[in-house]
Amino acid sequence: MQPSKDKNTEKAEPFYRLSLPKKTSSEIINEARNVLRTLRTRRPFTPTGNQRKLFGSGSSRPPQNRPPSVFSLHASSFDLAESRPVSGVRLSPLDHKPVLVASAKDEDSSICLPKPPADDAEVRKLSSARARFFRRTSQGSFLSAKMVPPAQNEEKLDSEEPAMMNNLCRSTNNCLAEQRSYAPFNDESRQLICNQRMSRLEDSLKGTAGKFLFQLRGERSVNSDGRFADEEQQFPCDQMKKPDTSSAWPRSPGWKKRVTGSEDETRINELEEEEIFWHIKILPILQELEEEDNIENLCLACTKLYQALNEGNMLGKRFKRRSVLLKLLYKLVDVDSDPLCLKLAKIILAMKVDGKNLLGVCKLAFKICRNEKNDYIIQNDRLLDCLLEVLRTEDLQKNSEALLYCMGAIKFMSGNAVLLNEMVNKGAAEMLLQLMKQINKVKENDTYFSNLGHLLVQLTATLRNLADLPPARCQLVCNGAVSELCVALEQRMNDTDVCTYIVRIFSKLSSYSDFCAALADCSRCYVLFLALLNKHQKQQDLVIRIIFILGNLTEKNNQAREQFFKERGSVNTLISLFQTYHELDLNAQKRYHERGREDKNHPKHPSEAEDVLIKLIRVLANLSIHPSVGAALAAAHRIVELLVTVLECKSVDDCEELVINAATTINNLSYYKMKSSAVQDKKLHIAEMLLKLLMSNNMDGVVEAVRVFGNLSQYHEICDFIMQKKIYKFMIALLDAKNQDVCFSACGVLLNLTVDKNKRALLMEEGGIGKLVDCLQDFGPADWQLACLICKTLWNYSENITSAASCFGEDTNTLLVLLTSLLDEEVALDYSLDTDLRDYHKLYWEREFKPVAEKLLDRIQSHQSCLPAATITPF
Repeated sequence: MQPSKDKNTEKAEPFYRLSLPKKTSSEIINEARNVLRTLRTRRPFTPTGNQRKLFGSGSSRPPQNRPPSVFSLHASSFDLAESRPVSGVRLSPLDHKPVLVASAKDEDSSICLPKPPADDAEVRKLSSARARFFRRTSQGSFLSAKMVPPAQNEEKLDSEEPAMMNNLCRSTNNCLAEQRSYAPFNDESRQLICNQRMSRLEDSLKGTAGKFLFQLRGERSVNSDGRFADEEQQFPCDQMKKPDTSSAWPRSPGWKKRVTGSEDETRINELEEEEIFWHIKILPILQELEEEDNIENLCLACTKLYQALNEGNMLGKRFKRRSVLLKLLYKLVDVDSDPLCLKLAKIILAMKVDGKNLLGVCKLAFKICRNEKNDYIIQNDRLLDCLLEVLRTEDLQKNSEALLYCMGAIKFMSGNAVLLNEMVNKGAAEMLLQLMKQINKVKENDTYFSNLGHLLVQLTATLRNLADLPPARCQLVCNGAVSELCVALEQRMNDTDVCTYIVRIFSKLSSYSDFCAALADCSRCYVLFLALLNKHQKQQDLVIRIIFILGNLTEKNNQAREQFFKERGSVNTLISLFQTYHELDLNAQKRYHERGREDKNHPKHPSEAEDVLIKLIRVLANLSIHPSVGAALAAAHRIVELLVTVLECKSVDDCEELVINAATTINNLSYYKMKSSAVQDKKLHIAEMLLKLLMSNNMDGVVEAVRVFGNLSQYHEICDFIMQKKIYKFMIALLDAKNQDVCFSACGVLLNLTVDKNKRALLMEEGGIGKLVDCLQDFGPADWQLACLICKTLWNYSENITSAASCFGEDTNTLLVLLTSLLDEEVALDYSLDTDLRDYHKLYWEREFKPVAEKLLDRIQSHQSCLPAATITPF
């Protein structure tokens, strides 16, 4: 039974005009899904900056309105007054005699306590004397005393400045008296030993070591009754010689002073232990820092200092000698050495400075990280931990400038692969998102809004680098990065730098299915992207990335296609961008041709304008997959005109991706047959443009042209054009391409041609029957859709058959055996395939191939009386 050739049947089938029974709508859509194709393209390239700066050379911020990347940094950049330790709760007056510290292992390690001054007047006298005699100048040695004339203006004193020498001597005498009156010795020998050591202590005060050690003792706070609130501990009598700083500081319970249950006494014990540790462990290192002039030795001393401070629990703000230590470290900043400054920055940050000093040390870290050659030493010194701690703990608005340079330093680190992995392992992505949430809470009318924009540039630039690593991407997805980035994008719509970096993050992450799905579910992202495209239409680096993101969103997500299309003005925005960048491209080509005699070098392809067009056309192709959206785009005459213009103006040899994308999009739109179709209105002009592509040497371009002809050949005018231009010969020749896609498209054109009785003879003219049979034999078992298409073509061709031999010629027996074999399920279906793949093959074999092949086989067998038996060969 021959299939009906009813006109309604032809109109109902949207891809190829087939002389077979009418299909259901679901079958038509399923078949169409294999024809309409999404497009992929390369992610826009972002070149790495030659120099490390806060803001790149392409920044939209004018130099006068942004913080500098280069600045001078000296000791004077720090605030010495801020270095004072945090004041704690003042202790109550002591109503008992101080208890001496006794080591569990060494009974001779007694410590002499100084006698406090008798009254407040004496305390004031002592402070005044200290100010007059020990005021440090910027030229003088930090650890040595320097006399200053009383007439000079005196600086405000820190609580840690040195005591004057005569008071030190008097303090020593008081210590001897206290030793005699308070020391609870049980035998005279211990008293004699201590007296001897105190005598050596008095002698040493006249020498350099004694002078050095006692100048750095802090001033004591005094209660209302004249007693010292924190009785200072004298240096142990037997420790006047420089100790071996490499030895471990004893931390056994026996070392600590006995606690009687009073919190005040416990605090005194801690201060006494800290005092002893300071003199034994810290002061020798400080002296080395003061006297050493070799950079390597200074760095080694800083390493020892950090270790000692950490061992003595002296890092942080509550360390009593903090100001003395910081002043010396600030002074060493003037030494022009990045390795040394790295050591200093690490210690200063660990001391928890704030205000001007926090800004200074963050600038110091920024200056170190700005030099790429320092990446190796930064890796080994764990500066990253200190900087991340600043981001985690410091107040955002109070220290916005310090956080800016801290974040800038981290951004520079993220350019190094080793440091970038370290950031990920330390949870930097999650931490930066938390910081972004804080920034997003600051509204536009806030005074801090503008400054925080500078910080947000550094933060988003760092996130862009982190987005390259899978663990960081996981952290970003799991912690709601999409939502926060969209909030920042909405608030900073006028800040091109911030928008560009956020869009770069989306550009990277949208290439991954999990993040792309999360972004597609964020409904407001489409509104934001359209707003940015309209606002920054000629900002190529921003536009191309937004278009790339939209291409990713619409590639696999049908809901995203519909949602974007329904946004107000979405299609008009795409058309406007298409026109803008098409004109920019034409102008660039015109300038090239005008100076062609002077410049023989052809412009690089794709150009910036062409790259935008490539990705824009990809969005249109992906959108056209959705039935209703595709139909609307097919009816948009301006879109079709612009696509055809690309085929007119561009050569596939010059800009392959652009031309092929345009042809693919036209193919998708040509699928929709309706009266309002712009493709249908321009079908002959499109065919003429495709002919140029068909005759090119680019095989991908040829395949796309053939696909479009496959759809357009449903129209009689196009069939006549194909015959007139001898295009059918080219289609038959393509059957030898040994490529499934090429054979499928070429066979589709031939199928539509054979619907017309007057055009069926073309298959015999160029050996088409034999090539179709060869394709069926080569690809049939692997591609049942192609096998079905070949059988349909042969069915149309043989409609008026009288003899199988005269119709199919020498290929008749081969076709007969081949059809018989392919209709045998045991032979046709490969049982070695996995279950899913075999079920897929069986579905198309049963629903597509088998019905047509059975009809064709029956037709051949019913007209085989004249077949010569000798021509039959086994399959």
